Amino acid sequence: MNLNILQTLEYINSRLSNIEKNIAKLDEKVEFSIALQRNHLLRIKNGGFIDDNMILMGTPYNDINPKRAYQIWNNPDSDFFLLDVTSDTFNSDLRIDEAVHIPLEQLSRRYCELQSKTTPILIISERGLRSIQASEMLVRKGFYNINNISGGYEFWVGKNRRNQPKAGPVT
Repeated sequence: MNLNILQTLEYINSRLSNIEKNIAKLDEKVEFSIALQRNHLLRIKNGGFIDDNMILMGTPYNDINPKRAYQIWNNPDSDFFLLDVTSDTFNSDLRIDEAVHIPLEQLSRRYCELQSKTTPILIISERGLRSIQASEMLVRKGFYNINNISGGYEFWVGKNRRNQPKAGPVT
């Protein structure tokens, strides 16, 4: 009988441990969700663009099309940081000169080189897949104004004008 009681207590203890782990995971998810909503509110407060999916689907970053990204890049009044996460083997002649190049493989240790966690960051890669991974990584690091350029360099509107200087202020 004592053996039965010990086995039952061990089983209950095991179940409690699992429940505690699940509660800790839920706490992390709730904290992330609250931080994400705060970030969305900050973006709105500061007049930034926020995609409907960010609110409805809870996505932590914007997916912007290459045309919209090119408009931002070509606007002298836009305040943003352009991050290129292409691999080192990607043709450097095709890259945007103004972009800061940090390959995705190095981003987890070099993310502190980015200006601030509040400056809008446009992220571009070869086809937009590496930039998705970079966007997710930077969100986990506390950056809130992340914008993935869908399709990457493959669909970049300015690919033929890529290395020309940006337009200056209109006077």
